[in-house]
Amino acid sequence: MIEMTVVGPDDWPTWRQLRLAALTEAPAAFGARLADWQGDGDTEQRWRERLAIPGSHNLVASLDGRPAGMASGVTWPTATEVALTSMWVRPDARGRGVGDRLVDEVARWAKERGAHRVGLGVAPDNAAAIALYRRSGFVPSDVPGKVLPDGVRAQVMFRQL
Repeated sequence: MIEMTVVGPDDWPTWRQLRLAALTEAPAAFGARLADWQGDGDTEQRWRERLAIPGSHNLVASLDGRPAGMASGVTWPTATEVALTSMWVRPDARGRGVGDRLVDEVARWAKERGAHRVGLGVAPDNAAAIALYRRSGFVPSDVPGKVLPDGVRAQVMFRQL
């Protein structure tokens, strides 16, 4: 069974656990690097601040009672657009609907706040993520994406709400 939990600053240990696992397992998939969140960057205050970004909606998905994935919705770049960020699902939980639920929950939240679309950046070689996003109604755009740590530019996709 998949359960969704909206998390805030007090939930930082769970978020930290998932985020570090995500950056370890899929280093090329994110704009941040594992090293950015380790050592001096790995502080309780920093994790709490990440979960307290104004206007953000941070989710942890649990599968059979165990944290299995994460995602955030953040206003981007205007109040009528939301970015889907920090999206990741544990490898052993993939293919079980966790990613679909995370994406749909962020889209539901975005629509409730009056957003017209959700955008995201995805590594162009991340076929599994692109398939998930296409299945969820996202369409590739011509908007230039952020340059990822490995030097590749992210593919920007949008889902109309």
